[in-house]
Amino acid sequence: MLPLSFLSVLTLALAVSASTSHLHLNRDSHHAVGGAIARRQSSKRCPARIRKSSTTAAAATTTTTSTSSTSTTTTSSSTSTKTQSSTTSITSKTTSKAPEPTKDTKPTSAPTNSGSQTGFTPNGNKAGLSAGDAYWDLKDKIGWWYDWSPNPSKPGGGPVAVPMLWGGGTADGTDAQRLSAFRKLGGNPPYVMGFEEPDCASGSGSAGMSVDEGVRLWEELMAPLKSRGTKLGSPSMCKQADETWLTEFSKKIKTPWDFTTVHVNKNNMDGVKQVIDHYTKFGKPIWVNEFACVADNPNFIPCSDQGEIDSFINQIVPYFESNPNIYAYAYSNGYGLGNVWPMWSNGKLSASGRTYLNAISKYH
Repeated sequence: MLPLSFLSVLTLALAVSASTSHLHLNRDSHHAVGGAIARRQSSKRCPARIRKSSTTAAAATTTTTSTSSTSTTTTSSSTSTKTQSSTTSITSKTTSKAPEPTKDTKPTSAPTNSGSQTGFTPNGNKAGLSAGDAYWDLKDKIGWWYDWSPNPSKPGGGPVAVPMLWGGGTADGTDAQRLSAFRKLGGNPPYVMGFEEPDCASGSGSAGMSVDEGVRLWEELMAPLKSRGTKLGSPSMCKQADETWLTEFSKKIKTPWDFTTVHVNKNNMDGVKQVIDHYTKFGKPIWVNEFACVADNPNFIPCSDQGEIDSFINQIVPYFESNPNIYAYAYSNGYGLGNVWPMWSNGKLSASGRTYLNAISKYH
């Protein structure tokens, strides 16, 4: 990306801000999602999908160097959002066990392997990872990772560890511990992501927050980080292209986010592109911080055929890498995604994990 003059940056930023503030999407549907799926759902409540975070929120022992607040602005390559499908999706509720509360919420300095970043692609590498199970197998091929906690940490340098403000502290015990730990977050992490699926019911993988509650906590806890140079990621929606929560949230906050975080649960590229097209309307760099192969119409059914999963990964990675609006992406490695999709199984990379590793190795 060519450097911009201060005047050019200021002009573009004002243009994007003005465009964003006049956006009005009237979507009168609700949507069913169990942890990151999104289809139109006017009368069904969002079902549960459990997030796995096998890596506990360990203490960070060093404070990262303050980052530059220099930012770049991306403009949407899409001027219109695809018409939403009129087909209603029904998402089945999973019964997986809720994640164990993190055992250590005392550490509050920024993650030790955060590094100093000035752009929107950590370490210049879009590829990333959610949860820490497969970290050691992928660390040389990814630019970043996170585990839904305020203080993801692994020894040494390498991939950027990205903290998250998961929820409002009321979803469950883990949410309460994460919020408490986030309040103590020190240092200047280069990136921090916002709420996990606040637009779906809380208690099993989604934060379940009202827009007004989200605005209040955002201004209290995220805005001060931005003033110190941290780039803020928006809350991520479980309802994908059918969201209304984030659109309303964007109109109420005083401190805008810097990049838009997106969840993608589809099993074909037309569906993937529909989701991405929707979020380009915010005019910000996009981070797909969770993607998975899921048939979400009419039910939420994780892909179980290895050939289908391999084909999906080998299509979506090149799409993410070549799309100029997407600055980062991460394989979703959580519960509720069946037995074939998860990249970590029996202490080693699964066949799906190996496919992802091979796919990103072509670029990194």
